Amino acid sequence: MLFALISLPGSGQAQSAAGAGREPATVKLSATQQTQIGLQTAVLATESHPEQFRAYGTVLDVARLTDLTNNYANAQAQLQTAQAKLDVARLAFERARDLVQSAAMPKKDAEAAEGTFRTDQAALAAAESQVKTLMATARQEWGAVIGKGIVERSPQVVQLIEREQLLVQVTLPPGVTLAKPPRAALAQAPTRSVNIDLRYLSPAPRTDPRIQGVSYYFVAAGDSGLLPGMNTIAYVPSGKSFDGVFVEDTAIVQWQGRAWVYLRAGPETFRRHPIRTDQPVSDDDYVVQDIPSGSEIVLRGAQVLLSEEAKSELRSSGGDDD
Repeated sequence: MLFALISLPGSGQAQSAAGAGREPATVKLSATQQTQIGLQTAVLATESHPEQFRAYGTVLDVARLTDLTNNYANAQAQLQTAQAKLDVARLAFERARDLVQSAAMPKKDAEAAEGTFRTDQAALAAAESQVKTLMATARQEWGAVIGKGIVERSPQVVQLIEREQLLVQVTLPPGVTLAKPPRAALAQAPTRSVNIDLRYLSPAPRTDPRIQGVSYYFVAAGDSGLLPGMNTIAYVPSGKSFDGVFVEDTAIVQWQGRAWVYLRAGPETFRRHPIRTDQPVSDDDYVVQDIPSGSEIVLRGAQVLLSEEAKSELRSSGGDDD
């Protein structure tokens, strides 16, 4: 078991880092102890990173998209059939009209041909109306891009229907807007700790009612690990950039509702430093702006340092000097 010494500048006794307004205590580990726990540190360079918003994704069930696509295809077939029947009926009516005028056909036969022609005219109008209604429904429900894809049965829509790709609705936090739609985003699969590439498709015609923010449609690979009905966290670039340090999850510890990293304060001392985690790269990795330039960050072993700090706090508060 490791025993760490904790001291605060100007104080001969260890004080609680949990106290409001007090600086985190310093953890002291010898070089041997650092080796035993596999502690690793590095000075991480400050670099320019794209700013991202944490957004909310839902993998949509495209059953309705499939139904609309099939219904539109059927309506188109019915329209073509109605047009063909009308063309035949028109020719028959025109022929009958000419024969009546030459007294070669009874008038009642010409009237029957005209009745068939008028009936087929009405059927064509109904078929045209059905096609137009489905076109409007597709655009209203799915937006201009997917709506057009339904009408044209585009490769993109076919891939969504066959689940070669998945449709993800990404909704920004309320009040957040982008100057232009993002070309790409990242999502976190609930079943795997990996980032999933999302490719921008179009604006969504409606928001997620639970969030009430601006929504976009993205597509993900069908084998990405996402499934229809899943909710996921998404990271959407704002189009801006900022300077910061990329910090992996192994360097971050959680304490009293905040995120911290340990910085080397000396050859054998480390101090816990608070960070903001408002710029995620994934669910656990962040780009941090509030780490002093040139700081040596503990990359491996931070959780052990926190444990040793907590145990030393308990020893100090309990008066155990052993």
